[in-house]
Amino acid sequence: MPIISYFFGIYIRMYHDDHNPPHFHVEYQGHEALIAIETGEVLAGSLPNKALKFSSRLGYRTPKRIVNRLAICDRTQTLAANSGSR
Repeated sequence: MPIISYFFGIYIRMYHDDHNPPHFHVEYQGHEALIAIETGEVLAGSLPNKALKFSSRLGYRTPKRIVNRLAICDRTQTLAANSGSR
């Protein structure tokens, strides 16, 4: 899974074609969680408070930009798949 950010020992990873709702994966010292991009809510897993505060702010501060980029990736991938099947 591609790393989109790394800070203070926190790894942020993301797939553009992952399941809904849009989210990112966070890893910190053996802990893992899925964080919703639009709300910063923990969808699965758990993190220590310090890591949770940093990582949930990442999605909460820039949700429109991240969601728009995911939509562009989805459209680009769909176009590429459709053009190859003709």
